Amino acid sequence: MHSAIGTPPLAAALLLILQLLSGPSPLRAFAPAGGVLLRTRPSIVRGRSPSRRGGVRVPARTVFEVERSPTREDEASSAPPPIAEGRGGAGDVDSDEGNTTRATNVVLLAGFESFNRELYEQSGRLLPPSLGPVSVKVFADSDIRGNASGEFATAVGEADVFLASLVFDYDDVSAVTAMLDSAEDGRTQKTRLIFECATELMEYNRVGSFSMASAGDGPSGPPPAVKAVLSKFSSGREEDKLAGYLELLKVGPELLKFVPGEKAGDLRTWMEAYRYWNQGGLSNVRSMLQLLVSKMRKNAAAAANAGDLTLPELVVTPATGLLHPLLVDESGSMAYASDPKSYMDWRLSSACAKSAKERKFPLAPDDAPRVALLLYRKHVITGQRYIADLIRAMEAEGLMPVPVFINGVEAHAIVRDWLTSDREVEKVNSGAATREPTYKPNEAAEVDAVVNTIGFPLVGGPAGSMEAGRNVDLSSKLLSDMDVPYVVASPLLLQSITTWKECGVLGLQSVVLYSLPELDGAVDTVVLGGLVGDKIALVPERVRKLAGRLNGWVGLRRTPVKDRRISVVLYGFPPNVGAVGTAALLDVPSSLDNLLKRLDKEGYNVGKYASDPNSSGESLVAALSVLCENAVIAGGFERMQSAVEVRMERARGGDPTVAETLARPGGGLGGAVVKGANVEFDDLENMLGKYMARKVRRAWPESERGPGVNAKNEMVVSGLQLGNVFVTVQPLLGVEGDPMRLLFERDLTPHPQYCAAYKYMQSGEDEGGAGSQAVVHLGMHGTVEWLPGQPLGNDRQSWSDELLGSLPNVYVYAANNPSESILAKRRGYGTLVSYNVPPYGRAGLYLELASLKDLVNEFRSDSAESRADLRESILAQCERTGLTSDISPPCDDADEESFDDYITSLSNYLVELEERLFSSGLHTLGDAPTDLELASYLNAYFAGRLNDAEVEDVVRQSRVKRERTDENAFNVLAFLAWLADLAGGGAREDAVGDVSDEKASLMQEGLEVADLLKKNAEELNSVMTALDGGYVKPAPGGDLLRDGTSVLPTGRNIHALDPYRMPSAGASARGTRAADEIIRQHLEANGGVYPETVAVTLWGLDTIKTRGEAIAIVLALVGARAVREGTGRTVCFELIPLEELGRPRIDILASLSGIFRDSFANVVDLLDDMFERAATADESPNMNFIRKHAAELEAAGTERPAARLFSNPPGDYGSMVNEVVGTGDWEDEASLGEVWKSRNAYSYGRSEGGGGTKSGTSRPEVLNKLLATTERIVQEIDSVEYGLTDIQEYYSNTGALKKAAENRKPIDKSTGKAQKVAVSVIEAFGGPRTDDDCVPVRDVEEVLRIEYRSKLLNPKWRDAMLEQGSGGAYEVSQRMTAMIGWAATAEVDNFVFDQAAERYALDEEVAAKLQKNNPEAFKNVVRRLLEASGRGMWETDDETIEKLKSLYADADDLVEQVR
Repeated sequence: MHSAIGTPPLAAALLLILQLLSGPSPLRAFAPAGGVLLRTRPSIVRGRSPSRRGGVRVPARTVFEVERSPTREDEASSAPPPIAEGRGGAGDVDSDEGNTTRATNVVLLAGFESFNRELYEQSGRLLPPSLGPVSVKVFADSDIRGNASGEFATAVGEADVFLASLVFDYDDVSAVTAMLDSAEDGRTQKTRLIFECATELMEYNRVGSFSMASAGDGPSGPPPAVKAVLSKFSSGREEDKLAGYLELLKVGPELLKFVPGEKAGDLRTWMEAYRYWNQGGLSNVRSMLQLLVSKMRKNAAAAANAGDLTLPELVVTPATGLLHPLLVDESGSMAYASDPKSYMDWRLSSACAKSAKERKFPLAPDDAPRVALLLYRKHVITGQRYIADLIRAMEAEGLMPVPVFINGVEAHAIVRDWLTSDREVEKVNSGAATREPTYKPNEAAEVDAVVNTIGFPLVGGPAGSMEAGRNVDLSSKLLSDMDVPYVVASPLLLQSITTWKECGVLGLQSVVLYSLPELDGAVDTVVLGGLVGDKIALVPERVRKLAGRLNGWVGLRRTPVKDRRISVVLYGFPPNVGAVGTAALLDVPSSLDNLLKRLDKEGYNVGKYASDPNSSGESLVAALSVLCENAVIAGGFERMQSAVEVRMERARGGDPTVAETLARPGGGLGGAVVKGANVEFDDLENMLGKYMARKVRRAWPESERGPGVNAKNEMVVSGLQLGNVFVTVQPLLGVEGDPMRLLFERDLTPHPQYCAAYKYMQSGEDEGGAGSQAVVHLGMHGTVEWLPGQPLGNDRQSWSDELLGSLPNVYVYAANNPSESILAKRRGYGTLVSYNVPPYGRAGLYLELASLKDLVNEFRSDSAESRADLRESILAQCERTGLTSDISPPCDDADEESFDDYITSLSNYLVELEERLFSSGLHTLGDAPTDLELASYLNAYFAGRLNDAEVEDVVRQSRVKRERTDENAFNVLAFLAWLADLAGGGAREDAVGDVSDEKASLMQEGLEVADLLKKNAEELNSVMTALDGGYVKPAPGGDLLRDGTSVLPTGRNIHALDPYRMPSAGASARGTRAADEIIRQHLEANGGVYPETVAVTLWGLDTIKTRGEAIAIVLALVGARAVREGTGRTVCFELIPLEELGRPRIDILASLSGIFRDSFANVVDLLDDMFERAATADESPNMNFIRKHAAELEAAGTERPAARLFSNPPGDYGSMVNEVVGTGDWEDEASLGEVWKSRNAYSYGRSEGGGGTKSGTSRPEVLNKLLATTERIVQEIDSVEYGLTDIQEYYSNTGALKKAAENRKPIDKSTGKAQKVAVSVIEAFGGPRTDDDCVPVRDVEEVLRIEYRSKLLNPKWRDAMLEQGSGGAYEVSQRMTAMIGWAATAEVDNFVFDQAAERYALDEEVAAKLQKNNPEAFKNVVRRLLEASGRGMWETDDETIEKLKSLYADADDLVEQVR
């Protein structure tokens, strides 16, 4: 394909050249830059001929090209034009008595192309003798700061010509620039050619009088006149401008022949050298060296020789084309097809078949799935063997690759102009889509999938990568129109296979392969291999994995809908607490019902479910709960159908021990029947293969098979079959009673029944399995993506990779969790489909709190005479409700003014409670919000900027808009006219009054938000798209309140953010203010003494949603700030001088979640580097607590005393404290702290294991020291939906960390207990923040009380949950478990337990409803209350305990009867 880029008029071109020559060169802004990624403004052109050298490899990191095909004139030129005249560069050396024999010193630094070292050295040896003595020394980026750094520095200082390519690492760039600065001697002007490096290094480009040095602080990039001329070199589209830079480089040297002057000649030399380097290969590199050495020779003899020198021809490979190992010319040399249609004509020809037969080359059949394979051109032209191996392997696996090589920046143009699909053709023919004018119908080919082996964003590739997400809308449209899977799969170009196997995918490589492509909706990323020495090698098994997953997607697409077989996986962990069929924020039974009915509507076979008026998702969940009971499992699969039927019969007989929903006709199952099998270990071995089965057998011997086995020790797999849909419950991950059994050691494996369940889904019906072609994981979240294996970049030994096999995985996930969803996407091959959060409710005031508000209002309005009586009533009510802990009451003899101040504080607190937000109920997949729910979303979103009447009007207008048959009749002008009518009093009395422009704008915004919220149906649409083997549109994860409308509509393939931009500027400002407030509160509470160590929790979710506020808090406490290079990428955390800081540096214990550890490895490395520098800073220990503690550790002989970043063992996740609390298997509170410590003793960072060769090191001695000195802990809460009391993770991490620190504190004589460690909680949710926003910081106990009052103890929240059936009952149950966790690790006030018992266990109506909806959940509620009393957490009377014991005994009897 040749881009439609015309040659500009000569006058315009000359104008461009003149602009280039006037002042400092703007070319530096065109070159890729930016440390680890590329500059926003792309690189200049290149090209290159194919090398026949089998040993020459393009470095894995050479990923920054902008190239085009050669013109006819280029090809006709047999030699480059004469070397332009101009003042010599590096050759300006002093010589004694005409001595010209000194060798010219040339130093080449091969950054990310270290594999070319051999090529460069050989090129130097082949220079013609006529050039005179030339010394060529070649170094790799590892030499900059490695063992050879001294030799490298000396060589740089002596170099006449210095050439560096592809150097991006910040530390490397800093070291090289320092060397270049010190090499200046004031007498010579050395030649420096810096190709495609960081911006800071590009400025050192200099050839004679031509320089790219910055002119000052002005904006980078070409002047306006240059931009105007550049536009003439491209199609005029923003996304195509990169191709124009190639044209500029191509015509530049030719045009410079006509421009007189020294600078023109020097610029031309630079451009010629760049072209030679970029084209690569032995001949071109040798020509480049000849050009540079000849240019700098100035004495007569050398000049004469150089003038007679004829340089070899610049051989150019087309910028784009297609290749195949069988596609050769008449001489047997590699040939290229000019476009996909020509390629397919050849590929399907008899000539291709004949050649394959002769060479015994496997070819996929003609009707095989066609897969566009985007290849990196530089790897093609340097003969990288892995490309031919990849094509061969795909053909052998039954796929027909369409291998298109590109420079990296034209991927979008290939998709847009050269590729199409059967669905896109259908859309175009029906008028549902239109072609771009650049589309080339005579050159395009239809494909079934697109595989990008380059990574980076689809639009702009490497050169567009620094503005992550900039062109996502364009790429999303292109891929949506094609509607085929978009997959990124590549060998690691920046890592060795060994490092990948040991540590997973690291650093920049993870950004290239995962973070950036995911913005475009990429799925199923597969690591195909990596570096072996300087060579790129494939791992054949990984290529088969890619082929298997592609065949899975295309096979699904090609199967008629009525014949597709689907598995739907629900969850049921933890066991025995009513968790079957639950998921975070999702009403699973109702969602399952919606899903099955939508599948039926689309033509899937769901049996009689959709046509049965009695069918119910609740009934399906109830039946599945029966199949999960231990007693039923023990009886084996053959007894399961009868077990369900017995329950149905008992339900019809009115048995209160059975879920009422099973009393419906047919049990409400819609004709579902039990399906499954008893799997023997030999059968499992056949499914897993001998290697993985051997691991299972070792970890789970016959005497200890784990859960899910029958009396014969067979693994029992079961579920419900509805037509072609198999609904099942994901097996438990751990072992009941020993929850740490699975993940405590990294090499342990899932238990056999877990493995059998996933393999059963994939086994064909003829093999006794479900024969599923895809799996839907319904809700957040399951466990398959958390199984042991690589943290990132699955390999053969990663259990999620093994168990999912080739099964397309459609993962329905909460939109507000872009953190954990990353694991589902990356480790679990999940194509994510987001679902909305439930509506927001206002807590309001209830019961005693409502009465208290009335008393306060009465007090304020009454006369002084009656106030005395009210005063006593108010104080008594505050005592009963526990408010005395939040608002300290005045002393008995307080004067009237003091009591008025108390009343004001009390009133303000009640208002805060009343306005507190919570998630009301659960969301149902695909259901649009009702008008009432829509109003609740809008009220929370606008947070008072619109009043209730205005919100109601927005909801009404949204409804009117939807009801109109002509959607086009609605417009903004009509809406504003309606607003004006309201303002004029022509509408309801309670409607909007005066409508200002600002108010009208807000209401219009509200209408847009309402429209987006109403699109929840797209959730099910996207599930159908994914099950059809299509492309699910991407969107950022987040929540409406903090992130605004960017997260809407839901039903999107959600992704996270660029980890190299953490913390953002806003997060830095807010984090600094939070740190200041934390310090202020600590000083106030501790007599002005600074804390020596503060523990800060760093979690993936809050980091993503707050853009790195917790990171900023760490920096502020230490006294450091982020340093950003030219592209805005964070490259260093520099220490703020103490005189500027004005206080001591506070030491930090950074507690990293496993997801933060794996997703933000770059931040971990930068923080580790900062702590190392702080520990060795020349500062007083009294003003630098990091240095103080490190010195103490060092004196004790402790290794790595500056280690400060601690997490779980490599590849593991979670503290396991919540599992221990869930089982009740713990002795005392202190033991929970020790469980946390044992699971978080691994230190991470660039200083671990020799700089990244090891992913984590156990350092319990350092952790003990930090825990002993920790005086405060900081925890951010990132959303309304997940508060401290809503999920188990907060107490199991922050609470248990608190307890671990307190375990190491001295005894407080006043209390007889260990000294307390404070926890500062920052609620980081809400709307957009400004630099002036205050950052409220509260103690954990205060936040717990607020949350309990607004949610668990609030009848409004309770009743909303009770309406959600079994799922709502489970939500109540798990919060009771969390209450135990918090009582064990912090403090939970007695009134919380009192009121929880009253609201849920002792209220007969509520208890009956809970028991009816979910007997196990109700049993857990009562159990936790009894546990709280038994462990001394709750003081209550004997009568209450006896009632609870009676309830528990009855509930236990009922549950056991059910079983």
